Amino acid sequence: MSALPQYAPLEISQAVGAHSIALGFIKNSDVGFEFVGALAPKVEEFFGLDLVDELTFFSPTGKAGELFEIPVSAAEAQTDRIFLVGIGDQSGSAARAAGAAIGRKVRGKGTTVFSACVVSEVKSHAISIALGAWVWNLKTDKKKEEPTIFVASKDVQLIKDAATIAKAICRTRDLIHTPANIKTPAWMGKQAEDFAKGTGLTVKILAGAALKEFGGLRAVGGSSPKPGPRMIEVSYQPKSKKKSAKALPHIVLVGKGITFDTGGVSLKRPYDTMMAMKSDMAGSAAILGTLTALEELQPNVRVTALMMMAENAISATAQRPSDVIKHYGGTTVEVINTDAEGRLVLADGLAYADAHLDPDYLIDIATLTGAATLGLGRQYAAMYTRDYALAAQLSKAGEASGDRVWHMPLVDDYKEALRSDIADLNHTADKGKFSAGSVTAALFLENFTSTRRWAHLDIAGTARSEVDAGENSKGGTGFGVRLLTEWINSLS
Repeated sequence: MSALPQYAPLEISQAVGAHSIALGFIKNSDVGFEFVGALAPKVEEFFGLDLVDELTFFSPTGKAGELFEIPVSAAEAQTDRIFLVGIGDQSGSAARAAGAAIGRKVRGKGTTVFSACVVSEVKSHAISIALGAWVWNLKTDKKKEEPTIFVASKDVQLIKDAATIAKAICRTRDLIHTPANIKTPAWMGKQAEDFAKGTGLTVKILAGAALKEFGGLRAVGGSSPKPGPRMIEVSYQPKSKKKSAKALPHIVLVGKGITFDTGGVSLKRPYDTMMAMKSDMAGSAAILGTLTALEELQPNVRVTALMMMAENAISATAQRPSDVIKHYGGTTVEVINTDAEGRLVLADGLAYADAHLDPDYLIDIATLTGAATLGLGRQYAAMYTRDYALAAQLSKAGEASGDRVWHMPLVDDYKEALRSDIADLNHTADKGKFSAGSVTAALFLENFTSTRRWAHLDIAGTARSEVDAGENSKGGTGFGVRLLTEWINSLS
């Protein structure tokens, strides 16, 4: 768990109580470099500094996230370091880059930092400091220390909201990083119950015989010797609207929750690609994290999260290529590749949501295809929907939050790829004829959404980082929490 941002007034007396003070600078073509905000002149006066002169020594570029450190001392101050941080064009992305740089600087240290870097995009900045400082491990020989983070602002609630979202993302990351020998579907159910304790969230867990109609979830999860698959249903409604909640917009989120993916009988190759597969439940982790944030933010909407949890293992009970399964609602599907298991569990969740939950919006989120990563890399998630208004909403929320999405086409000509001679559908395209693996996966899922306002988010690239970079430590990123929280709040 990371340290969370705390509110601090923009006062020099508060700032000098921290071990480090972070100040933001920009490159101005007319005057060279200059510092933003009201605190910088007060810091100069207090410590007897010329900050521009100090900065010039480092030959800065002004790029967002650039950070330089100067030592200071004063009898009346706790402060022994000042961080000079580039904030680029002062946009949201620049504020996040600056925040991440500060977070990385203090990560794993029992120190105090006071950030007065930005005058706008303070919320994004505060979240990113926490994300940059996030650490997770199971080491027993190391004392776990974390920084105390203060962010200067005129708005107390803004920093509280930032802390709420940062906490939700860090919880999501914690879930993703937990090894699969601990993180079974049953364990995920217990986490949902623990997160909901003492809140207005409600949790319902389906297992065993209760999953009789969930053919996709059972086919994938029946391969594991550990406690079998689960559908975890987590529900939110605002506390102030309990009596009239049914009149509010209802959003249903469906998350892929594969706690480990071997590929099943269609074993992943090369085998070292399995190392990251404890993170194949990042979609479910993101929607659970989102609901914990919504419970604190209290937007006027109803939200139901369906976490489709299973382990795709190899055993005598594993599904085989050529098997035919019956999904929730009755659609039959011929299994082609057991390593394309995510869409099988999502299909059940989407069909269940359509049949029983009457959503105004139906969104699924999943680490679904390597094709999405090949097409968009790790900076944008692939978004599929035929609803251009919904696409615009999600794109706007992505740009504002930092969880960016790119609207991809649902190409009807590719539907032929899903034709089966023996079932209603097959679930993967013939790679010899079709190379658009992310598109055909989305087309498959669309069959289970009826006429709902639906969007599919393929986060295979964005859910994991291969290196320590910016806001992200190597591994799970928590992508989706900011996006969904921002979008859902906009509907309120």
